Amino acid sequence: MRIHIATDHAGLEFSQQLQQHLAEAGHEVVDHGPKEYDALDDYPAFCINAAQAVVSDQINDVDSLGVVFGGSGNGEQMAANKVVGARAALVWNLSTAKLAREHNNANVISIGARQHTVDEAISFIDAFIAEPFPGDERHVRRIAQLGEYETTGTIEGKGVDPLD
Repeated sequence: MRIHIATDHAGLEFSQQLQQHLAEAGHEVVDHGPKEYDALDDYPAFCINAAQAVVSDQINDVDSLGVVFGGSGNGEQMAANKVVGARAALVWNLSTAKLAREHNNANVISIGARQHTVDEAISFIDAFIAEPFPGDERHVRRIAQLGEYETTGTIEGKGVDPLD
């Protein structure tokens, strides 16, 4: 599987260790930056680029997922979710890593590098990658509603209207 990685300065060392783990597990790892430490770097472009690459791969039937890191993971998740088609979930334990795939078919996860050890993050990522999306009707329906709102600004029949 292809795994797209991005971070900010807070997650750089973390990211490098995780990339090594993923490569050793047989994944193709694509690093979207940064390449060197800069305490003033701006994470949005790195994370958006990783999310865009995941969405592009999936459109082209390439099996891929994304992982973004930051101090808390919050801003990185927000940045990734700006990409149409990205479904980025903030992950903080094994349960949220699995549920991100099982219930939301997340294609990107975000992890706070200052909140977890490398070993914890590795366990979250491995669980996320291993968990299949079962395709239950209720989850498919909800994901479709998110996509509908993302592209039209409404969810038909659900009382979501941008003019309200």
